[in-house]
Amino acid sequence: MLRQYELVERVLEYDPDADEAMLNRAYVYTVQKHGTQTRASGDPYFSHPVEVAGLMTDLKLDQETIATALLHDTVEDTLATIDDIEANFGQDVARLVDGVTKLSKIEQMPENERAAENLRKFLLAMSEDIRVLLVKLGDRLHNMRTLHFIKKPEKRQRIARETMDISAPLAERVGMYEYMREMQLLAFEQLEPEAFATITKRLQQIREQDGGQVDAIALDMKHALAEADLHVEVSGREKHPYSIWRKMAERHVSFEQVTDIMAFRVICDDVADCYRALGVLHTTWQFLPGKFKDYISTPKNNGYRSLHTSLIYGKSMRVEVQIRTRDMHRTNEFGLAAHWAYKHGERPDGAVGWLRDLIEIVDASHDAEELLEHTRMAIYQDRIFAFTPKGALHQLPKGSTAVDFAFAVHTDLGAQTVGAKINGRHMPLRTQLNNGDVVEIIKGKNAEPQMSWLGFVVTGKARAAIRRAVRLKERGEIADLGQKLYDEIVTRVPAKIGKKALREALKRLDMEEPEDLFYAIGAAKITDRAVMEALVPGCTEGMADEDDEWLRSGKSLSIRGLTPGVGYNLAECCHPVPGDRIVGLRQQDKAVEVHAIDCHQLATGIDNDWLDLSWGRRSRGAVGRLRVTLYDRPGTLAEMAGIFAQNAVNVKSLEQTQLDHPFTTYEVDLEVADLAHLTRILSALRASDAVAQAERA
Repeated sequence: MLRQYELVERVLEYDPDADEAMLNRAYVYTVQKHGTQTRASGDPYFSHPVEVAGLMTDLKLDQETIATALLHDTVEDTLATIDDIEANFGQDVARLVDGVTKLSKIEQMPENERAAENLRKFLLAMSEDIRVLLVKLGDRLHNMRTLHFIKKPEKRQRIARETMDISAPLAERVGMYEYMREMQLLAFEQLEPEAFATITKRLQQIREQDGGQVDAIALDMKHALAEADLHVEVSGREKHPYSIWRKMAERHVSFEQVTDIMAFRVICDDVADCYRALGVLHTTWQFLPGKFKDYISTPKNNGYRSLHTSLIYGKSMRVEVQIRTRDMHRTNEFGLAAHWAYKHGERPDGAVGWLRDLIEIVDASHDAEELLEHTRMAIYQDRIFAFTPKGALHQLPKGSTAVDFAFAVHTDLGAQTVGAKINGRHMPLRTQLNNGDVVEIIKGKNAEPQMSWLGFVVTGKARAAIRRAVRLKERGEIADLGQKLYDEIVTRVPAKIGKKALREALKRLDMEEPEDLFYAIGAAKITDRAVMEALVPGCTEGMADEDDEWLRSGKSLSIRGLTPGVGYNLAECCHPVPGDRIVGLRQQDKAVEVHAIDCHQLATGIDNDWLDLSWGRRSRGAVGRLRVTLYDRPGTLAEMAGIFAQNAVNVKSLEQTQLDHPFTTYEVDLEVADLAHLTRILSALRASDAVAQAERA
């Protein structure tokens, strides 16, 4: 911990005109007010504000900011008041301390109607004076450095999660990358301890095996640049474990498959040298197309400026390179804090860049919806946050839709979703959300999740809930179909089947409930013959399998309602099969085209031309068409083919009609016996994990 005189001397080094007496008073005040309070580490509590003040001196911030850092916890954790702070240290320091105090109350956004007002306080505190945020980030960084002293794991996890979700992205948003990286690393260690330990161990092994490879590459770069008369500083490092873990997660690869774990920084004298250095590196080593980014000519919103490129070093090693000037480097590491560093005769005036926009929007906002609109300040690169109409905050992965949001609020809400309003406007459910959107989910009483949602939702929670709900619904539908098929099977056994016979059959089949049998029948997991044999043992001896029999004997179609001698053909638009309700349409050649009753082509005909038709009693054998959507992964097509084989069906044609990752859609023409046969195939497809959707085409 910094002693009183050490802290004051630090400030005087970069600001000789600082109010030495005020800084001394602030140090003594925080020590007296916190008194005997202690931290989880056992250290005196006042050691924390002193360390935060030390962090602010590293940024060379003004005396008011240093005093605020010393006093930032006094109002919240002691008997001190804002009036007391103002009387002792002035209005400016009191306002800053008040701002930090308010900010601390909303770090974890409450999921109720007060969230919007709390966010208003947070944004106002930042927009009126960035020093509020700088002190708060220093406060959080020191708390993270001492987080391991907290005994309760759930509290450590909560603080680490807040840091990863709020503090680190905010540090990035204002360009304080040094703070961001350390916060992420410390939070990652708590949130994913096994991954942290594994990656850290692998990095250590690489260091031991490579024997200074980072230094060797940096030296090669420096020599190549020196030959071009460029005198630069080159430094290299391994990326920190959290950065590597994110790449592994995003790319779905192992540690060994992450090829770009080294990053190098080239510091030049001026902008012209930056571009010259880029040219030298690109001509000396192969560069990766698409990886070059020019943040010098087009800086990031937070003021970040640098040239980024990726090179292939040696045979296959990828290395990232950042090229910048010294001034850029300081700004890039400490962001807006570098602009707000103390300069003699100057003081912060309250607004820089995006902060001015916040002031204008906050001042113009009179309700939560308007207020939340401005939170599109994009503090997250890979996550967004959106709000309910009552102000509850929900964080989601980038690319999330209204359906993802609904499931994030509550699984039941997601299941009942029928529509969404985004910022007051009706929008499609697949609409991707932006930071700060206010999302109102519209519920339907009898609504159910749709399989098609899997084509656009991105959160694991939504995908799992949708899949589960659709499976439950399909299981019920399959069981209902199975019961109807069971009733038909019962008519073919030589005995009257009652409840007792069904119970005995369930025992023989090792099933517990009738619904289990009905589902197995509907899903084509059991044959008609097996059911008959379970109901009346021995009754199927000498009986041929009907599905196999019709394939051996060929089609046998007859249609009632046709004029004798008049020909017919089965319509290719709807592919009717025996068992479908059918009608006929007269053609110009006097032949009749047979359609399923629900065929969309019938709307183009004239009612008077319709013929009321029906299938002959023993009609069997026709081509049915299915539209099957498979998950786009290895083995799914083979699984579909296996289902066809198990159900004794000939595949007449198979055509891929759509490829929309993660789905592939096929149209399949099948030779089936009748509607019951086709329905069993549909049921088997829908019960398969390889199939996202199956329907008649």
